[in-house]
Amino acid sequence: GSVGAGRDKRGIRLGFDLVNPVDGRHLPAFAADYVLMDYGTGAIMAVPAHDQRDLDFARAHGLDVIQVIRPADGSELDVATMTEAYAGEGTTVGSGPYDGLDWRETKRRITADLEARGLARATVNFRLRDWLISRQRSWGAPIPIVHCPDCGEVPVPDTDLPVLLPDDLDFSVQGSPLDQHPTWKHVACPTCGKDALRDVDTMDTFVDSSWYFLRFLDPASEERAWPVEAAGRWLPIDQYTGGVEHAVLHLLYSRFVVKAMRDRGLVAADEPFARLLSQGQVIMDGAAMSKSLGNLVVPGEVYDTYGADTLRATMLFASAPEDDIDWADVSPNGMHKWLSRVWRLAMEHLARSSAAGDGAAGDRTAGDGAAGAEGAEGSDDAAVVLARATAHAVDRAGRDFAARKYNTAIARLMELSNALGDAARTGSGPDVEAAIRVALERLITMLAPIAPFLTEELWHRLGHVGSVHDERWPEADAALLVRDEVEVVVQVSGKVRARVTVPAGAPQDLVEAAARADANVVAHLTGEVVKVVHVPDRLLNLVVRGG
Repeated sequence: GSVGAGRDKRGIRLGFDLVNPVDGRHLPAFAADYVLMDYGTGAIMAVPAHDQRDLDFARAHGLDVIQVIRPADGSELDVATMTEAYAGEGTTVGSGPYDGLDWRETKRRITADLEARGLARATVNFRLRDWLISRQRSWGAPIPIVHCPDCGEVPVPDTDLPVLLPDDLDFSVQGSPLDQHPTWKHVACPTCGKDALRDVDTMDTFVDSSWYFLRFLDPASEERAWPVEAAGRWLPIDQYTGGVEHAVLHLLYSRFVVKAMRDRGLVAADEPFARLLSQGQVIMDGAAMSKSLGNLVVPGEVYDTYGADTLRATMLFASAPEDDIDWADVSPNGMHKWLSRVWRLAMEHLARSSAAGDGAAGDRTAGDGAAGAEGAEGSDDAAVVLARATAHAVDRAGRDFAARKYNTAIARLMELSNALGDAARTGSGPDVEAAIRVALERLITMLAPIAPFLTEELWHRLGHVGSVHDERWPEADAALLVRDEVEVVVQVSGKVRARVTVPAGAPQDLVEAAARADANVVAHLTGEVVKVVHVPDRLLNLVVRGG
């Protein structure tokens, strides 16, 4: 490890050499200021050609630079003149029996060989520093300890909890305002009654954030932090989502607190969370937002212009949850236009239904109309096409939601809205309107977690009494997911020459006949077909001698 990559690498030559345990070579020994004492044993094997700090040190002290990794991209290293170490992938060279191995495998082999000789052992190097409990500040949770000259450290009795901070601190003083408050720290010892002092440090906010989720179980209670029986039911939490900048420490501290409370019998779970998702940040023009950079985006401005549903949907559509969102590349206007289109599709359907005497009055269920639309078979009319599109959207969006791929799930819903528009434009009659109603209800139900206000309004406009947010996720009709026809790619000697539509599951001879009927395929069949490769429902490759 380094204490400053930009500094000159200072060092002192020691009066002895060290022996390389792998090949027996003698190595000069130095004491260097850039090597951390708590990294491993405090002694490292320098590899100047492949570590920039080691290279800088070697150049400063005239040491040999020896290449032991050949770059994976085939480039050559000039160890005599190189100023930047090569730290990328590659294979081992100049290392005897390990030559030709991937460098990661070389590390494993050398470690195993040294372990077998009793000269080394593999260890895990932890970088986590001690958790800071107390801070010399005047905010945060007070430490409920009284320091008595006779009794020592005495816990504050339960009847005197919580310990409250004073609200008249003087922040202009030098040092800790809490320590210099005239009265707050002076208290009688809970054990002997003599004059004593409160602890004037406060706990780090990590202490609070490591168990706050348990407080949700009974937030109004003044008798207990959380109900033990309820914690047994709710922990571990099924899914925890948090900011990536706090992922490591917050997770470790939460695990520590829960395990400590488990040992005290206050929770039954071993872990606080079953799954953790670290979400990305919203950035602007490639940088984190800050007042100093002047690149702040105020969510309220987007809300005032487009509404909460558009703001939510825009953020979910912009990227996968774990990726950063660069707001400079995001278009709330485009999302607002799509949500407006969903509204118009529903309103136009209601207008047509009203004109036909099929009003939307009365409570309906999401399955109404399914028989007329999803039960139709044997034709390619607009109702059947839309019913199939609805089933595929429900299936794909459902899988995307389960995988937390909300951006692609929204794309599936956009495809369904396109299919709805096509059906309304190309078809008419009761069957088509029944299919449109089913598609709309499926679309609104799946869109509800993303745009809760728009969907609730549309749900009631369609005649439902209950809330859309009480609906179950729709299920796709499995029969409608089976494709009648598929598009097969046709290659001639590995090059794509055509695409032919054939019945799903068609045998090779039928697919080959369809391919040979294509003019472009025929034009490239200039020799004898010596081999036919058929991947059912996907590919046909006609290999021509000399092709």
